[in-house]
Amino acid sequence: MKNIKKLLALACALALTGGIMAGCGKTGGDTAKDSGEQKVTVDIFQFKVEAKDALEKATKEYMNDHKNVTINLQTVGGGDDYGAALKSKFASGQEPTLYNIGGTQDALDWKEKLEDLSDQPWVSQAFDGTLEAVKLDGKLFGMPFNQEGYGFIYNKELFKKAGIDPNAIKTYADLEKAVQTLDSKKKDLGLEAVFALPGKETWVTGLHLSNVAFANEFKNVVDTFNAKKIDFKHNAGLKKLLDLQIKYGYKPAGSNKSINSVDYATQVEQKFGLGKVAIIQQGNWAYGSIEGIDKDLAANVGILPMPLDGVKEGAIPVGVPMYWAINSTKDDATKKAAKDFLNWLYTSDKGKEMIIKDFKFIPAFKGYEGDNLQPTDPLAKEVLKHSNEGNTMPWVFMGYPTGWGMDKLGTDIQKYIAGDITWDKLVENAKNTWSEARK
Repeated sequence: MKNIKKLLALACALALTGGIMAGCGKTGGDTAKDSGEQKVTVDIFQFKVEAKDALEKATKEYMNDHKNVTINLQTVGGGDDYGAALKSKFASGQEPTLYNIGGTQDALDWKEKLEDLSDQPWVSQAFDGTLEAVKLDGKLFGMPFNQEGYGFIYNKELFKKAGIDPNAIKTYADLEKAVQTLDSKKKDLGLEAVFALPGKETWVTGLHLSNVAFANEFKNVVDTFNAKKIDFKHNAGLKKLLDLQIKYGYKPAGSNKSINSVDYATQVEQKFGLGKVAIIQQGNWAYGSIEGIDKDLAANVGILPMPLDGVKEGAIPVGVPMYWAINSTKDDATKKAAKDFLNWLYTSDKGKEMIIKDFKFIPAFKGYEGDNLQPTDPLAKEVLKHSNEGNTMPWVFMGYPTGWGMDKLGTDIQKYIAGDITWDKLVENAKNTWSEARK
């Protein structure tokens, strides 16, 4: 045996001298153990249903190149309350490594469980205005998920058939006129209604719709977060936008109350995706769902502004929907792996390509200037167009008191839709519940 070992050693020495490496080192085996890297597990608990498949693909790609890291992914979103689900997840003792926070209020609420990310290499690449919402006491507690924009998504083919020029729609009066034209031609266009308003989804009404009013009351998300009270001075314009969707909206049982049974899937997939309604209030994230139903329709969609009558017209809300956060109570090796995964996903060549082509994200970072890294879907292109032209408003709903937008205002909007409370009562409740939350 000794002679065999000597012969092998001699053979390797001769091979190395000749520049041949094969057969003289370890083959196979445990990569992590061989390299001395510690095996770690990164549990991800994330909110974006539309990104689930792309994120699963990305984690597999990463694990292929990092054999010592195991990534487990769990997605909770859509019709579920991610914030409540996250609290339950932590309370159960199964704390995730990577999770999502929404902005200043979330950063404050979760501060004891947030890792400071100020030293990460992607920080210098973030676009102006994308990090302020998650800065506290000079520390940075979140990484922007992406940029998104929303407004009234419309079916270009139906608008063309109805003789409506979408580019001429800038003001509330323009929008109302177009809606009335579509309504008058419903039968010829094969429409069940002009709109599909998802009354069941309080995030659509209590957060996204209300933002149009409050983005014109507050300068930004930080001002919103610091506000002890609201004047709700643009509530009349908000009422017009809501009433328009109610009056010309899809009603499953023929009454306003039934609008509250309409959920995201019904709105986006069953009604808009099948050409049964012409307009929906949603954002560029809905593209994947629409494409999954009808690729031709998806190729012919655009975004109309959300005009606040007489105030801010011709603009759409654009912002960061959520931030990646890292659980500060995890061990150093696990946190290091989580940070490396995020850096890889958003800054490596392979990761950036996936962000554009698989996630279909609008990046919140520089470094995506190449022709092969431009958004490919029409909704993302529309959001960028509005941004480049300066026709945007900020996402201030990220600064609302915890739960206020969905649980207080959103719930009251449902009651208003059903005819159970007046608009004046809704406004009064909104002011009182905000002030109570800020005490």
